[in-house]
Amino acid sequence: MTDTLLEEDWASLGLTVLSSDEDRSLVLFSSSDDMTAFRERLASYGRGIPPGHKYPSYAGFIARIESIGTVEPRDRIGARAREEGLTGPDDFLAGVPYSVDVELWDIGRRELRTRKLEQIIAYAKARGGEELDRYVGPSITMVRLRCDGAIIRTLLEVEDICELDFPPAPEIVTGEAVDLALPDLPPLGEVDEDAPLIGIIDSGVNAHPLLDDILVGAIGVPETLGVADEYGHGTRVAGVALFGDLRGQLAAGTLNRGARLCAAKVVNERGDFPDRRLTPGQMREAISRLHDEFGCRIFVIALGDRKKIYDGGKVGPWAATLDELARELNVVIIVSAGNRAPRGGTHIEQAVTEYPGYLLEPANRLCEPAGAMNVVTVGSLAHGEGLNQSVAASVGVRPITLAAEPSPFTRVGPGIGGATKPDVIDVGGTLIYDPVVQRLRGGEDVAEAGVLSLHHQFVERLFAGCSGTSFSAPLVAFKASQILARFPDASANLVRALLGSSAAIPEESRAKLHALGAEAERRVCGHGLVDLERAAFSDDARVVLYAEDELAIDHFAVYQIPIPEPFQLEAGRRTIRVSLAYDPPVRHSRLDYRGITMNYRLIRGRDPGLIFEHFRQRQKAEGPVPKIEDRFGCPLEPGPTVREKSSLQCSTATFGRDISRYGDTYHLVVRCAGGWAGDVGQQAFAVVVEIAHEAQIRLYERLRVRLQT
Repeated sequence: MTDTLLEEDWASLGLTVLSSDEDRSLVLFSSSDDMTAFRERLASYGRGIPPGHKYPSYAGFIARIESIGTVEPRDRIGARAREEGLTGPDDFLAGVPYSVDVELWDIGRRELRTRKLEQIIAYAKARGGEELDRYVGPSITMVRLRCDGAIIRTLLEVEDICELDFPPAPEIVTGEAVDLALPDLPPLGEVDEDAPLIGIIDSGVNAHPLLDDILVGAIGVPETLGVADEYGHGTRVAGVALFGDLRGQLAAGTLNRGARLCAAKVVNERGDFPDRRLTPGQMREAISRLHDEFGCRIFVIALGDRKKIYDGGKVGPWAATLDELARELNVVIIVSAGNRAPRGGTHIEQAVTEYPGYLLEPANRLCEPAGAMNVVTVGSLAHGEGLNQSVAASVGVRPITLAAEPSPFTRVGPGIGGATKPDVIDVGGTLIYDPVVQRLRGGEDVAEAGVLSLHHQFVERLFAGCSGTSFSAPLVAFKASQILARFPDASANLVRALLGSSAAIPEESRAKLHALGAEAERRVCGHGLVDLERAAFSDDARVVLYAEDELAIDHFAVYQIPIPEPFQLEAGRRTIRVSLAYDPPVRHSRLDYRGITMNYRLIRGRDPGLIFEHFRQRQKAEGPVPKIEDRFGCPLEPGPTVREKSSLQCSTATFGRDISRYGDTYHLVVRCAGGWAGDVGQQAFAVVVEIAHEAQIRLYERLRVRLQT
């Protein structure tokens, strides 16, 4: 295909979509050999333009089809085998034994699929192959064979076979790390006394040898809850916020902590909120006290109300309270998007077979308070397949994800008014399907399926595996703390803008979500995965400029952006990325939730005087507004219609040709428009501009000299 079509479009032709891939190829199945309705459309199109029409019949449908053919043997070779260089049948060598997983198409009842599977097994055995394991479920049908390459060549010709691939490889690093004891650990790095504080609003944080010296204070809200983490969730959240990628650190032989901690316990030993407290009031007290008593400016709330799913209307009072606090206290509040078990009961296999389509189901929208506008909402990425040695031996145990694909439990946006939510994504683990126990298993059950963090009862074990957006959110908090350590006077808006500016959607996620349509990437991944190096540093060929400022309502500011000559002329991909973060006043009772809106435009090749005249308010007697033609506006993507719905806005202009005709100075126009909060006074904001060239040209030095001048 050259473009996507909805599944119901194919169903109307008597065709069932068996699979769709990132290269826009579809595999379709017809219960009738002649595919009557489909062939009728092809024939109508081929007859040319009917009288009185502009286009041939079904042109919109047929034009999206690039080519049609049958599934070839090479199409059945799975990703793991292709990565090993086996891309065609002839690459499987006669006389060489291979262990392979063979999966059948889901095109009939279980009895029919079982019979076909037994025929394949009988054939392999008759030629000296060995059956290692088999699994026939409601929709998944698989066998693991040990057989000669000559047998595999024949199997690749069998129409009933969907895929033939090498078995998934277990991930053993996390499992090994979970069993480490104190004497096995690398030396624990020191933490500066003035290192940023991260506030954990959760089930408390327990004493632990790896965090005792940097836990500066803990409170219970209410006090009757105490501070001990009996539930275990808060200590795991704290471990990720403190170490970032703990598994990667241990593998590298380091154990460095990036921040200090303080904690507010707000849920009991069962993970429930107290009956006698309203959650918004609890949040206000917890965040305000940690801010006032300890000076905390970064907070993680990895909790959510699974019963209150954001449906596109008003956000709840919990979300509104967080938005108010972010503005009032100038703090960064980081919230998990929420989790949802994708399937259960008799449909549990669909967690594998229908991934990632179910991520966009209405039931998978964000849960309260993840729809808040002034917070950083975080979705989850998988770190890999999540199999350990014991479960990988069973052909029926199936991974759902590969590395850098969306986690199967992550919730999605958009947020209020179509705002980009989640704002960013980060690693939070995955799930695997285990038919032996008939459930989906995450990091708490199979450590390799999750990220690595601290166990709340360290006398039992030091580390624990865990899966969920609860653990991608503190990873972003870790990155925010490193930005604040580098820029200790930065506003919360600047920290948010730097996080957004450095984020990019992983190519693996783009490929996986492609078939779901253009909006899927933004709804699942937001602005993408934060790159801490990009957020906190410039380099020779990539320069980050930033400004913190205030604007009165219905005013605008213009910033000069220097564009060095090599950026204008040197061949290669060049980008200008702009991010804006502001914290508008909000009102929970109003559908127009935010009281102020802000936006920006990047103008090139125009005199500043003309730009001011174009954007300023004018009286009728002054005549028409001086025009700035479209070609002088940088083509930023996403466009204003999409980005202006959010209080964290990010977009990129990409260039591949000579742009010297537009000169060496561009202008960024930032505008503040009043809504119902027209009397609010000055609105604070931060803007970040990244100028980058894929070639290693010395942009930084040239820009530094110009700015000094």
